[in-house]
Formats: sequence, C-alpha cells, structure tokens
Amino acid sequence: MKQEEDFYKRILDNLYEGVYFVDTDRKITYWNEGASRISGYNSDEVIGTACWDNILVHINDEGVNLCQGACPLQQTIADGKTHEVEAYLRHKDGYRVPVLVHTSPILDSRGKIIGGVEIFSDNSSRKAAVQRIEALQKMTLLDELTQIGNRRYLDIDLSAKLAEAQRYSWTFGIAFIDIDHFKMVNDTFGHDVGDEVLKLVTRTLLNNSRLFDVVGRWGGEEFIAIITHITGPKLYPIVNRYCALVEQSRLSVNSNVIQVTISIGATIAKVNDTVDTLVKRADELMYQSKLSGRNRVTVDV
Repeated sequence: MKQEEDFYKRILDNLYEGVYFVDTDRKITYWNEGASRISGYNSDEVIGTACWDNILVHINDEGVNLCQGACPLQQTIADGKTHEVEAYLRHKDGYRVPVLVHTSPILDSRGKIIGGVEIFSDNSSRKAAVQRIEALQKMTLLDELTQIGNRRYLDIDLSAKLAEAQRYSWTFGIAFIDIDHFKMVNDTFGHDVGDEVLKLVTRTLLNNSRLFDVVGRWGGEEFIAIITHITGPKLYPIVNRYCALVEQSRLSVNSNVIQVTISIGATIAKVNDTVDTLVKRADELMYQSKLSGRNRVTVDV
C-alpha cells in the first residue's frame, strides 16, 4: 500500500499544475510540488491547515475573497459537483498570480463525499494573451480574421527589437512563413474554407510558440514569427517544428480532410539591419524553400 501511495505521489509531484486534497472540514491533507512551485508554499507549511485559513487568499476579478465566501472547494464538498473558476492567488512573496481552478469531490468506496481536490494552473500566459489582444484591438493592430497582430503590429515590434539589438546586443531571429499552394485551396474549396485554413495555421503557430515570441500575419497567406533571445544554431529547430506541426494538422470540411504545408525562410537579425532588409532576407530564404520543393525550412544565420 505504501509503495502504491508513493507511486501516485511521484506522478502528482511531476505535474506542472498545483494539486491539493482537503477533508470535509477543508483541512489540507496533501500538497504537491506543482502547488509549491506556483504558490511559493511548501507542503510542510500548509498540510494540516485549512484552506479557509486564507493561505492562498483566492480573490476574483472584483477583489472578492473566495476562501471566506464562494469557495469552489466548499461548493464541491457540499454539492458533489465539479467547479471551475478563474481566480488570483497570493504568492508567498505577496504578489498575485492568476490561476485557473478546478475542484472535484473525493468519494469513498460507498460513494460518500470525504473531501475534495483542487487543481490549479498558472493562468498568466492566457491572461497575457487576452490583454495583448485587447490592446491590439484598441490600437487597430489586430488582424481581424486570425486574431493575431497584423503587418503594422509586426513593423512596430520589429523596429523595437532592432533598436534593442543595437542598444543591448540582444539577438533575435525572424521566420517568414508562407502556406504552400494556398490558391489551390481557395480555388478548390472556396474562400470560406481558405479562411479556416488560415485560422488553422495561425493556431498551430501560436500554440507552439514560446510565450515571449510573436507570431503575426504579414498579409494574405504569409506570416512572420519573431523569435527572441536566440542564437543562430537554435533557430532551425524552432522554425522546423513549425513546419512539421503544420504538416501534421488537419481541417475536416464535410467529407474532405484538408492538409497544408508551409515553406519558411529564417534568419538572425544583423547589427545594420532595418525592418525592410531583415524581412526581405527572410522572404528570399522562404522562396529558396519553395524552389527546393516546399514544406521545408531554409535558414541563414
């Protein structure tokens, strides 16, 4: 039994998400390593205390304290249902961390509720993405179809990155990305399907980019990814992953399954680059990928 408990504990401790168990009095009986990473509190500091002791001090967008009011764990223990809320916990160091909280009841072998489990994950990247979209909308820098930065936004961001590179010697790269045979998709299936393909490629690029990188729509079926804090040898694996993941994506339309590929040209920014020279070099490298057979990456570092 002890070996089995240790086995499950190792699994839970390797999760990125925070996980903790409470009994029916909401006393904490288990606290995993993920919970420690996100909150700053280790298990010795919290096990045996109650979540209503205000350790994490969950609040909502209005600043209402959930731990002493509408606690999702308390609701779960009371009604036996799962609950999900967005909240802000207070880190041990005092600052607020946005988290997505899921709660579920813990049942014994007879189906009786004997406690609850809360799983919480750092929601910072999602909050940052939402805030970025809202900011772009306000500044007319958002591409309406794909909901990512448009060409104007990319121009501004590239100018800022080049200025940082000259001032601080921070290296960055860009990838010029073009969907292969996109006109054929439009001609065969229509522009509505073409729009869905653009969204599919957008989601694939965006969801598989690092948090601090930027993906924007340059125009038509062309995208640019700005890959920050990177040196030449590390550029190829990142952009080649884009290529591989798009190739393995699928769009189902009625009885048709549509698969597209992309061609990429990627380069590291140079000291004397302007936005125009940098984009032109990446664009020319992308055309080398087209001439070499498409669905590939050409990198010049």
